[in-house]
This record gives sequence, C-alpha cells and structure tokens, in this order.
Amino acid sequence: MTGSTHPLILIDGSSWLFRAYHALPPLTGPHGEPTGAVFGMNNMLRKLLRDFAPERICVVWDPSGKTFRDELFEQYKANRSETPEDLKIQFPAIRELIDALGLPQVTVEGVEADDVIGTLARHAAQRGERVLIVTSDKDMAQLVDERVQLLDTMKNRRLDPAGVVEKFGVPPERIIDYLALMGDSVDNIPGVPSVGPKTAAKWLAEYGSLDAIIARAGEIGGKVGEKLRAHLHQLPLARRLATIHCDVELPLALDDLQPRAPDIGRLAALYRHHGFNRLLEELGGAAPGRDDTAADEARPQAAAAERPAPTVAITVLDEAAFTDMLGALARAELVCFDTETDSLDANRARLVGLAFAVEPGRAWYVPVGHDYLGAPPQLDRHSVLDRLRPILEDAGKPKLGQHLKFDVNVLAQHGVNVAGIAHDTMLQSYVLDATGNRHDMDTLAQKYLNHTTIKFEDVAGKGKNQITFNQVAIDKAAEYSAEDADITLRLHHALYPRLCAEPALKKVYETIEMPLVPVLARMEQTGVKVDVALLRQISTELAQRMDELQAEAFRAAGGEFNLGSPRQLAAILYEKLQLPVLGKTPKGEPSTAEDVLEELAAQHPLPRLILDWRALSKLRSTYTEQLPQAVNPRSGRIHTSYGQAIAATGRLSSSDPNLQNIPVRNAEGRRIRQAFVAEAGHLLLSIDYSQIELRLMAHFSGDARLQQAFRDGLDIHQATAAEVFGLPLAEVPADRRRAAKAINFGLIYGMSSFGLARQLGIPRGEAQDYIDRFFGRYPGVKQFMETTKALARERGYVETLFGRRLYLKDIQSKNQALRQYAERTAINAPLQGTAADLIKLAMIDVDGFLRQNAPDVRMIMQVHDELVFEGPATGLPELAPRIATRMCRVAALAVPLVADWGVAGEWDGAHTPLGHASSSD
Repeated sequence: MTGSTHPLILIDGSSWLFRAYHALPPLTGPHGEPTGAVFGMNNMLRKLLRDFAPERICVVWDPSGKTFRDELFEQYKANRSETPEDLKIQFPAIRELIDALGLPQVTVEGVEADDVIGTLARHAAQRGERVLIVTSDKDMAQLVDERVQLLDTMKNRRLDPAGVVEKFGVPPERIIDYLALMGDSVDNIPGVPSVGPKTAAKWLAEYGSLDAIIARAGEIGGKVGEKLRAHLHQLPLARRLATIHCDVELPLALDDLQPRAPDIGRLAALYRHHGFNRLLEELGGAAPGRDDTAADEARPQAAAAERPAPTVAITVLDEAAFTDMLGALARAELVCFDTETDSLDANRARLVGLAFAVEPGRAWYVPVGHDYLGAPPQLDRHSVLDRLRPILEDAGKPKLGQHLKFDVNVLAQHGVNVAGIAHDTMLQSYVLDATGNRHDMDTLAQKYLNHTTIKFEDVAGKGKNQITFNQVAIDKAAEYSAEDADITLRLHHALYPRLCAEPALKKVYETIEMPLVPVLARMEQTGVKVDVALLRQISTELAQRMDELQAEAFRAAGGEFNLGSPRQLAAILYEKLQLPVLGKTPKGEPSTAEDVLEELAAQHPLPRLILDWRALSKLRSTYTEQLPQAVNPRSGRIHTSYGQAIAATGRLSSSDPNLQNIPVRNAEGRRIRQAFVAEAGHLLLSIDYSQIELRLMAHFSGDARLQQAFRDGLDIHQATAAEVFGLPLAEVPADRRRAAKAINFGLIYGMSSFGLARQLGIPRGEAQDYIDRFFGRYPGVKQFMETTKALARERGYVETLFGRRLYLKDIQSKNQALRQYAERTAINAPLQGTAADLIKLAMIDVDGFLRQNAPDVRMIMQVHDELVFEGPATGLPELAPRIATRMCRVAALAVPLVADWGVAGEWDGAHTPLGHASSSD
C-alpha cells in the first residue's frame, strides 16, 4: 500500500460555518426558516470537493459543553458573544447536509476541534502523509510543518512554513509563544497588554523564545517592558491555553475518514426543502458540485444494490479444514485471495495469514503468523505455502484480488511466484472511470454493493494503541480478512460485466492494465541499487555549496540575514536594495515567490543566489538525505512502489520513494542520478522515447507538414521555427528554435499567449503572432484541437488511441475557468494518455522478450517516457538496440516512433545517447 497523492482534508467546522454565515445576506427558505448558512456551507463544500477530490476528509466540530481549558481557566472564552439565534437553528440542517454529501464529521466531548484536528494531522504526518487544514484560525498555524498546511478558502491562500513566517513574522514552532504574548480577546486568553503582533514577533526574533523573553524581561525598556514584567505570572497559563494538544484520545482513526458516495435522494430532498432550486436542477443524479453534462450521462453509474448478507468466515486451523479448502480451490474456475501482513511495505512484510474465496457469501482464513500471548496453534507457514504453491503458481488457474500487486509481492518474498493473474477490482474500477471515485475496496463496496466493510481499526485499534495484524485475535482477523476476499469477489461480479459492456475499455483492461501487474511486481521486487556513500558525499557537497551561496548572498545584500525567511528577504530586496515590487502576497506584502525572484534576477544578483540556494536545499532534504534511509537492509536496494490506479491519464506514479521526480536538468540533479548504479559486473541501460507527445500530435492531427517533418527525421523545433518564422532550415538561430520549442510543447498543454509571452519574455501581442503563425503553417493541429473539444462536449469524455477514457465533468460547466480547463485537458489527455499506454505496452512486450531471451537482464525503473534496465556488462550493449527497436514497434503511427538509448555503470551516464532506434528501421 502506498501513500496517497491527495492530502487529508481537515475542516474546522465552526470557523467555516461562521464564515459561511457572515459571507451571505440573510436567506429564508420556503417554510420561513433561515437558510443562508446552510446554502453557504454547501457551496463551500462543493468547491472544496471539486478542487481537491479528497480521498479522506473530515469536518470537525467544537463540543457544546466545557473542555479541559475551562478547567484550567474559568474565564476561558468568557468574552465570546452568544451564537446568533438564526444561525443556531441551522445547525441540524448543516449536519444533515454534510452527512448526505457522504462526508465524515466528528465532535469529541470535552475536546475542542483544534485538538481533534491537531491529533489527526499529527497521526497523518507521522505516516508520511500530507494534510490540509481548512480554517481561518491563526492558532492552527502552530501545526504547520513540511507535511501540514493551512488553507483559507475565503482568501484562497495556503500557508506552508515559509508562509507562516511571511504572515506572522515567526515560524510555526514559535506561534504558541507569539499567541501567549499577545493573548486573545475572543478566547479571553490573558496576554501582555499593549503587545500586538509586531511587538511579539520582534521580541521572539530578538530573544528566540517565550522562556528567553521571560528570563530577560528586565532588559526590555519602556512602558511595554513594565507591562511585560507586571504580567509575567500569567504567561505560562496563556501558553498552556494557546497550545493545541495533538495526543488526545479519539473515537475514530485516519482510515475512518474516507467519504462515502453522496446520498442523491437525501440531497435532493434537502435542496427541495430549503428552496435551493438551482442546486436541485444541477444535481440531476450527478455528484455534488457538478453541472449536468454529457460527461455525467456517459459516466458509468452504479446500479442500486441490495445490502449483501454478512460473509461466512471459515477459520482454517487444522489439517482437515485445510484439505477441504485446497479441494475447493482446485475445483474453482476463479480463485480470489488476499494476504494479511505485519507491515504495509510488501518487500519487508511478514505473512500473517491468507484469505480465499471462490463463491460469494463465504471465505476461508488461514492464520499462519498470529503470535500474541494465548494465540491458538496454527498451521505451519512453510507447509501451508508449499501446499498452496501448485494452485498459486498455476498459470492456468485465474486469480483475482484487490490491488493484487501488493499480495503478489508479499508472496514473492515468501518464495511463492503467483501466476495466472487475471483480475483486479481496483483496476476494473480505474479503467471504467479513473476520476469517478477512489478505487479502494471500502469505497467500491459502498458504491457498488451498498456495503460498509469492516475497517482495519475495528480489529487492530486506533492511534497509539493500534496493534499489528499478527497481534489481532484470530477470530476477529478471520472475520475481517474473509470479508475482504468475499467482497472483492462480489465486486468482480459487479464490475467486470460493466467492462464487458464497453469493448474498448475491456480491451484496455485486458491488454494493458492486467498484463502490466506482474511486470510492475517484478520491477518492485528487483529494486535499484544506490551508492549510499556517494549520496552522503553529495549531501556534504550540497551543504558546502549552500554555505558558499549564503556567503555570496550576504555580500550581495550587504549584510547577513536568514535566507529561509521570506520576511527578511523581502526587507533586503525591496527596502534596502529598492528593487521593484513585481508581485504581492494575498496579504498585500511584497512577494518573494519563485516566479517573482526569476524576474528580479535580471536586475540584481541576489534573487538568483536565493533561487539556487533554495533548489539545493530541496535537493538535499528530498533526495540525498532521504534516499539512503529508503534502502532495504535485506536486498541493499531501493524498492519503489508504482501506482497503477492514480493518474487520470493512465500514467504510472512512483512513491516510497518517488523516483520519477529526481531532477535531470541541472548538474546537481544529474549528480544524484550518478548514485543510481549497477551491481558489480553489470551496466544500466536507459531507453527514452523521443518527443513522443509531439509525434502523437502529428499522428492525431493528421497535419501533413508536421508529419513530414518527423518522417524526414528533422529537428522538430528547428523545423517549426523554419515554418513559423519563414526561415531556411539551416539558418534558424538558437533563439528562434527556443521560441518554437516553447510553442510546440506549450500548445500541447493549452498554453495561452499570456503564458508564452511570459516564458519567452516577449510582448503578449508578439506571442499571439507566433501562435497564429504556427496554426497557419500547421492547420491540422488547430482542426484537431477544435474537433476534440467539440467531441468532448458531445460525449463527455475523450479517448486515447487505445480506447482509454477520461471523463470531463466540467466540459459544459457554466463556470468559464472550469470549462476552459476541461477543454485544455480534452486536448492534452489523448496525447498524454496514449503516451502512457504506449510505454505500458512496451513494458509488457519487453518484459516477455527478456524473460524468454535474456533472463539475466532486468527492467528496474520506469520514469515518464524512459525505461531503465540492468544486465551483465558482457551482453547488455549488444542487446540495447534490439530492446529499443521493440519499444518503437509496439504501435503503428503515422510518424515513426523513435527512442534514444545509452549504457553506463550509473544512471546519469546512461542518459548519454549511444544510439537510437526507430519504428521505421
């Protein structure tokens, strides 16, 4: 299991509700009741769901009674005014609305929402996940770190650690001290009179902490110093009141925060009752926040399902029961199985048990590794696997699972190589509709079977008291695991017929996604070797270079300052150096964002030094410090996990660690790639498709000039420059080629004249002239774009060359920005999606070729349009052109597919082309 690409969304319900209440004029429903807060909250939630498509989300409410802070300080929140009566009577309707939307919500008696949010955020961050806290409460800034950010939707502003410093003048770890010094009149937290934000930030910058300020209070002069000394006794209490507790006992865990499918019937009834007629019209059976579009009509819908009967779990503890199960598996046409482990890292996990199902309604659980005190005797793990091996390794016996790759990898670590991998319900859902919902079993069971599954926390506990699966009581483990296998089998019976009803999607599933599962599993098991000593050396070099850049920055600034402080940097740039303010923060202060610094770099050396320092800091923290920790001690290699059901376009993702974002465009990034090495006596082979999306544009558009340029083997950017600027091919200067390259790639991603002008540093009118010339010379491209948008509006989706679909929920939206984004996606998705399909097909083909002809050569990485292999130094260079040629011949296009290849002892060196292959060879 891998971490999600979507952040956990935690909504401060009370903060948001008061925003909704005050943002709209008073509204009244058909029955005379106030509805403004209900309407506002609904719209805010719809936008949030549309913008983030969260996989986990929770609305957290304050309790109605007292909390532990009231026990600390009787006058806590004594100054708060009563909740307006017309808001108070809307509370039940708001709670009901949120429930109808399928969103989890929680109130913990005696615990404020801040502490619930803090605890959930801390748990998620400790698991390496990202968190977005939706609030306008400044107290929450103390929770911000590299994984936790705040989102103020009213101001459309996200706060990371640098943003906290920019907004408050202190880093997140000093927010508590900052709040204690100022106090809070709303919550009635005592502070120091006359100490406001500027004074608090100034003192903390000078003295470092509240404790240091208290210790040196005698040094602070003036009346404010007198007031500080007079109120020193109440600062410890103020700090305790301002501190968010991140270790409270909660009645739910992170995995309980998955939203359910919206209850359309309840939403319709609520909208009708409150007189929200426009929302009722928009609902039209679609999900909240979506307009009625052809996309919703075309999108596969779940049929109403009766709630299934509970799974009959058969616990296999003796020889007789195991023999009976083996007989049933041998007779079955399809075997569904699931593994239970003591870890989510498949390459380190120990097998605890296996579950099997062959017919809906019942399943077996075979415990082999429960070792808690008093656990009953279980069958021997080695014996169980030996006797299951003939079935699991039988290629003629079809296997089914949910995210089956994980189970395949677990069993591979225990000496069983699963064959006959036929079906995966996660991939069935993904191919049917990549963006329609999440593809985890719990979500699919709720959507397609109307069934709420047993959660892991139900059997293993929550939070700090959670136990690993080997410590779960066998009776509970059997109920949980058997249900997993049974529900997966039932989901297959619900989803596979839907795929069969769409021949193009069925083909994508059966010829691309399913055959890729064992290929990815083998790549994950193999992993890639890294030179840990070199990574540490590079980390030291980066630190030294950062120190050098810092010294240069000090000289350029005429003094020392904190390079990581946006506030201090802004003071240097705009007050001391008097550079022009080219952008501002949402708060109206001069910005030090990357795009602003890029523009300022032409006027002074300091901005470029800051950009370089930031880039090295990110490289060091993300790669050179983290990659050595990811090395598996058993294999000595890094084993990433490839996400097959994440990106909407079909592209693979990489996580734990992410090997697809290692920089390649700068010397430092290439240096990191030098640490990816081959084993002794081996080499690495890199094969990279050349300009694949531009070649696909030529194919899809049918443009004669563009196709001919590729057939002639021309430098496509040089050829475009010659066409657009009316120059002889041999006389195209470098700046014109750069402009043509920006046009070529920009148009694929829907770049406007404004974006092109900014990228090239030219007037917008000149950029528009370039675009007009491009379309004048390549009219087929313009026609393709217009036709694609028209088809998307008509169908509600676009397709890749191989039939993969991407549904576009906003293609007919009344919101112009959403509609234009959907139109840009409609143009790009067939290109990016086809490129994804092509490399997947290449992986399947090359994997089969190598297993048959060169089993000692292994595919070890996939990075965008590149495949990386490892093999013996004596044979790999000779094999390279054959593999590259196979990659180029996986599909017949109107233009040649071309791939460049290189061989070296380390990854960066393998990027130096030694040859190229073409489908026309």
